[in-house]
Amino acid sequence: MQVLTPHVYWAQRHREVYLRVELSDAKNVDISLQENNTLQFRAQGHGAKGDNQYMFTLEFLEPVKPEIHHKSTQRQVDIKIRKQEERWWDRLTLQEKRPLFLAPDFDRWLDESDAETELQAKEEQRLNKISIESRLRKDPYLGLKKGYLFMYNLVQFLGFSWIFVNMTVRLFILGQDSFYDTFHTMADMMYFCQMMAVFEVINPLLGLVKTGFFPALIQVAGRNVILFVIFGSLEEMQNKPVVFFVFYLWSTIETFRYPFYMLACIDTDWPVLTWLRYNLWIPLYPLGVVAEAVAVIQSLPIFDESRLFSLLLPAALGHSLSFSYTLQLYLVLMFLGLFINVRHLYKLRQRRYRSRKRKVH
Repeated sequence: MQVLTPHVYWAQRHREVYLRVELSDAKNVDISLQENNTLQFRAQGHGAKGDNQYMFTLEFLEPVKPEIHHKSTQRQVDIKIRKQEERWWDRLTLQEKRPLFLAPDFDRWLDESDAETELQAKEEQRLNKISIESRLRKDPYLGLKKGYLFMYNLVQFLGFSWIFVNMTVRLFILGQDSFYDTFHTMADMMYFCQMMAVFEVINPLLGLVKTGFFPALIQVAGRNVILFVIFGSLEEMQNKPVVFFVFYLWSTIETFRYPFYMLACIDTDWPVLTWLRYNLWIPLYPLGVVAEAVAVIQSLPIFDESRLFSLLLPAALGHSLSFSYTLQLYLVLMFLGLFINVRHLYKLRQRRYRSRKRKVH
């Protein structure tokens, strides 16, 4: 088989020499450095003369280190060689006349001044990184914090998924009849999950998570008003279909939100779950607030009639102030909270997709 010479392109920096051998699908690549500072290359591949055995030798201008790093791709073989001394070479080879198969690699070519600028920039970047890392104090409790957050999200995921699965099964089996006893079958687990959700307000205050304190407070407080005040204190509300829709919308959102945060604790990203986390809230969150508003409106006449939680007033002002007035104000605040939380979630969504685009590019 005829032995041929491939096209070789070179470039340099103060510390390294780069060679790019135009040989696709290279096999049996053998690269060695001889005692006389000569690089010897031999490989089987597809070059300018088709599929053949290709080889070349280069005697470098100055000594290089014996460690040679190379990487073969479908199109070429990339070689990186370290210089013994960090200095700029006038040419690559000891012989003044450049070999015919050798040419500058203009994709990586820099003159000496540009290379010096690049070297200074890398050194400044390295020193800045060292300076920043020295100022950052490593958190000795990071593993413990991640373990706590993982377990919290796991418990919440199991609780809300239990509610979601049970309500779905009951809906398929009983149909509309399942609307009327949702509270009696699901309330205990929902009580547990919503009491646990108080930690979502505490965690940002302790610096365990980077999410905002006020959006978490608005959501947790709003849901607890609906659950404990509207549904929990009024037996007349517990058999209404609106309970089903409120519980079902809450559990659907959380069944995908908590496992997303749970996997984030172990630096794992599941694309399907990530997409659901940042898109499912768009229809479900406003629907959940609408369902909560319906529950509040339905409870107003019941609070007026029962005088539950009414505020006693002096005789000159009347007997009492109905709690329904407080709930009417709460309705306005509910939709204000919807705007704040939707704006917050939209910003999180935009930030997430911008960061993913940067990673792709």
